[in-house]
Parts: sequence; structure tokens; C-alpha cells
Amino acid sequence: MANSLLTINMITNEAVRLFTQTNAFLRRVDRQYDDQFALTGAKIGNTLRIRLPNDYVVNNGPAITPQGTNEQNTTLTVASQKNVPVSFGTAEKTMSLDDFSERILAPAVNRLAATMAADLITVGNAAANLSYKVDGSGNLVSPDMGTWLDAGAKLSNNLAPRMDRTIILDMLTEARTIPTLAGLLNPQKKISDQYETGMITSDTLGFDWYDDQTVQIHTNGTFTAGTVAGAGQTGNTLTVNAITGTLNKGDIITIQGVNAINRLTGQTQGVLRQFVVTANVNSGATSIPIYPAIVPAPAAFNTVTASPGNTAPISLVLPASAQYRQNLAFYPEAFTLATADLEMPTAGVVSSARAMFDGVSMRMIEAYDVMSDSLITRLDILYGFAAIRPEWAVAVADVL
Repeated sequence: MANSLLTINMITNEAVRLFTQTNAFLRRVDRQYDDQFALTGAKIGNTLRIRLPNDYVVNNGPAITPQGTNEQNTTLTVASQKNVPVSFGTAEKTMSLDDFSERILAPAVNRLAATMAADLITVGNAAANLSYKVDGSGNLVSPDMGTWLDAGAKLSNNLAPRMDRTIILDMLTEARTIPTLAGLLNPQKKISDQYETGMITSDTLGFDWYDDQTVQIHTNGTFTAGTVAGAGQTGNTLTVNAITGTLNKGDIITIQGVNAINRLTGQTQGVLRQFVVTANVNSGATSIPIYPAIVPAPAAFNTVTASPGNTAPISLVLPASAQYRQNLAFYPEAFTLATADLEMPTAGVVSSARAMFDGVSMRMIEAYDVMSDSLITRLDILYGFAAIRPEWAVAVADVL
């Protein structure tokens, strides 16, 4: 019986299925497909608006003051298009779909997914919390069980849901972490799995664990000194006296006297609130962009016990110029990856298809090249990503 010819629809459906299963980080972040572009097709630069949860304050006693609903949102721009050109002819199309996937599609999709993941992992610089371990001399050392539990506590203190929490960690960090977990109140089955595979199993310490080669190395700025300029500040921009040294996007800072709170009750957690710097800051600058916003309790969306005092010192959590592996512990909705339907051209096209699976849209086009008398096939994806709830992500530092 003769083999039937694979159609471009079958190939595209298989490609998008492979894509959604290829990279751990891509699989674990929140994925959204925007169907507003399904009819006409999206173009680079389309902006999506994503609504954030509402928040309110509680009144005491019988009297009430009605509160307005102040809906907040953030934007995500679909600005990145990546593609991989693949070449195959009629002979390959007569293979079984499984063989075709293994020999032709899988290598192409794997490279496409890896490139996208390396792009997406940069959202790690938006993580609004930092967990780390230092030795007796204050030097950064590799994380142990306590470090990862601290990351989980930071997520809980920021009201991140407990289910589906994920850790994406560098291979070296995983190798350094596994010995610290051996025999520490872990079920025998998990210890056995770690011994046999050399990997941390899922559902350990409240997280699902995945190693990933795209984990970033973060370098702190050269910041050595800075103080707040003016009391009573609120919001995402901190006005300061001219700072000494630079701050890099992703640096974590604290402000003297500004403590983290229970976001529901407004009570202090007894530790300084960590803020992530959201853009590079030059030496001598007089303002620092930060997240979360400074919102003293009690208030809707409150984040801290009080606004910083005038001349309150600002500190980097890890030293100036420190470099570390930026492993990530997060709840999926901390980060969002959005894809949209690309337009389907007709001129010069032999065949084309577009498919959506598990929140990812992908397009494949086969066209004839008269100059080389050949068929050229390309696989494209249009996407954007953003940190939607950075407080639901923790950077877990490891030495290089």
C-alpha cells in the first residue's frame, strides 16, 4: 500500500505540538493566545492589554466609605517574530508523521523554541524578590534546601498560589543542590530518583523542578551609595540624591525603614521590602525606577509598612558588581507569553497553514522559488512576553 502524502496542515499541527513540549520554561509560564487577530492576522507592534486583579481596603465599625474599583492593567507588545527555514521535498512528505517529526520537524522546532526561550528568560530581570545564601564571611555560596524554602516563603508572603509553582535552574546549580537534599526528610522514592537520574524530581519542596541551559547570569551594577531625597514618596519611581555608581535592570535593593508587609492584613513581616530596579540607572542619577510600587499600608495594593524617610540609605542586597546565576522560582502567572496569528499571504504561495495549540499560534508557508527552481518552507511564530506579576517570582542566586 502506497504512503499517503503529508499535508502542510498535518505538518503545521505537529510542529506547534512539538513546540509546546520542547522547552521547560516555555511550558511553565502562562501562555495566552490572542484571538482578536485570528481573522485578519497580526503584525509586529500590536499591543495587548492585560487586566490585573483588583484590591480593596477593609473598614472598621458600622460606618462605611464606598470604594471605587480602580482596575489596573499592564500592556504586552507582540513585537518579536522568529522563524526557521526548513527544506524538504515530496520524498520526505511520504514518510510517516512520526518519522517526519523525528527527522525533519523536531530539530527545527527545537532550535526555534530554544531561541525563543533565551529571549523569554530575560524576564528573570523583573523578578521582585531575591533568595541567596552566604558563608560566614558574607560571600555568596550555592543555594541549599533552606534557600529554596526561603524562595517559597517569599512567594507565599506575596500571595502567590501554592499549586503549580516552578523552579527553572541552571544545570550546575542543580548539580550543587542535589547533595544538599539527600536524606533531609525526603521520601525514599525521591532520593532514589535523584540518585538514578541526577535530577531533582517534581513536587520537591513545593516546586516542580526543571533544568534549563538558558538561565541567565546577572551582574549587579557598581552602586555603592545613595539616599532618598524627600520623605513620603509613593509609586514606582524613587527620587534620590545623586547616587554613586550604577544600577542595572534586575538589581535588587532595599530602603532603610521600609519593611515588607502581609499584603492582606498590612502587618509588617519584620524584614526590609525588596525592590527590583526596572531599568538601568547611571551614576549620578536622581531617580530609580522600581517594582513593586511604594504603597504604604493600609491601602488597596499596599506593599510596605511606610514610605521611606528623607535621606534613608539605599542598599544593594548583593554586593556591587556581584555576578550570579539567576535561577527562577515562580508561579506561572508571574510571566506571560502571548502569541498571535500571523497573516496568511497568497502571492507565490504553494501551500500554507496556521495552527494553534495550548496557547501557541504558528504558521507554515511553502513557496516556489523561481530563481533556484526549489520549494522553500518557513515556520514562523509572532510573540511577545512580559512580567505580569513580578512579585510572584524569586531570583535564586548561585555562584558562577
